[in-house]
Amino acid sequence: MVRGLRPHLEGTTLTKVVVRRPDLRQPFPKGFARRLTGRRVVSLSRRAKYIMALLDDGVQLLAHLGMSGRMVLHAGPPPSRGKHDHVVLITGADAHIVFSDPRRFGLMTLIEPGEAENHPLLCNIGPEPLGNAFDGPMLAERLRGKKTPLKAALLDQRVVAGLGNIYVCEALYMAGLSPRRQAYTVGPARAARLVAAIREVLQAAIAAGGSSLRDYVGASGELGYFQHNFSVYDREGAPCPTCDCDGAIQRIVQSGRSTFYCPRRQC
Repeated sequence: MVRGLRPHLEGTTLTKVVVRRPDLRQPFPKGFARRLTGRRVVSLSRRAKYIMALLDDGVQLLAHLGMSGRMVLHAGPPPSRGKHDHVVLITGADAHIVFSDPRRFGLMTLIEPGEAENHPLLCNIGPEPLGNAFDGPMLAERLRGKKTPLKAALLDQRVVAGLGNIYVCEALYMAGLSPRRQAYTVGPARAARLVAAIREVLQAAIAAGGSSLRDYVGASGELGYFQHNFSVYDREGAPCPTCDCDGAIQRIVQSGRSTFYCPRRQC
């Protein structure tokens, strides 16, 4: 999403901001539209699952898509208003970025200058899985002593940032590790294998534009295509694609989330 929006937002001025309701997952800050209007977007970046726009006054716009949110770019004339279009950012380049969210689990808020590291939504987030510092020893240390299933530990944003249900299932499959395995049993060797798998899965998914199962679309409004490359996710009963076992992909429920894995390959 950030890669799709960056060419159309960075360096542009927000000439108008339309807010059509008082809240999403949480209320919009007081004066939200007024404080954004006339500000230039210096840079657009990401932290975990948050989109961050640094403005020319040092304030940062923080956005989260939630389960059903999307930010879609429309060039030229204003798009027709959709039922769930809650915020519209209009730039001097005559582009409209529309934030839609049918379930309203997403959010948009403002972070004052210098307060990002201590902001309640960001201060407890773990390392970035594609960052240079994230390696086998680091992951092994962060899992040490955790008596929870490995999959649950990886979904904990305090352990590692930004991993979701789909990509954890796929990475565990690639690494040959069971989602049922206790997290503390993942030592440096297994952790190094898992880090490599996490990186490979995420990079492939980004290159494919993400995974569109229900709501997700990219900034252009196009669907992602990584769902066509799933090895295990949502493939219950299908044969394992990379081993010659006579088993099949199984589905179990962990912490209320569906987990898909091959019990023969993953141990």
